[in-house]
Amino acid sequence: MTNNLKENIDFYYDAQGFTVFTQYYLTQRGFCCSQGCRHCPYGVGPGEPDPEPVLQALQALESN
Repeated sequence: MTNNLKENIDFYYDAQGFTVFTQYYLTQRGFCCSQGCRHCPYGVGPGEPDPEPVLQALQALESN
């Protein structure tokens, strides 16, 4: 996946000016960050994040 994000495809700005990733982008990214993304395709959704998947992702990056 490239770092060239496209507005209204990968993300949009909400009424408060926050950047919101789309379900398309989150699906293409390929993993859940467990941060409660508004359009999470992995079933986490807004709310309390679970830090375990984030720790696992960081460990996987460090081992590469």
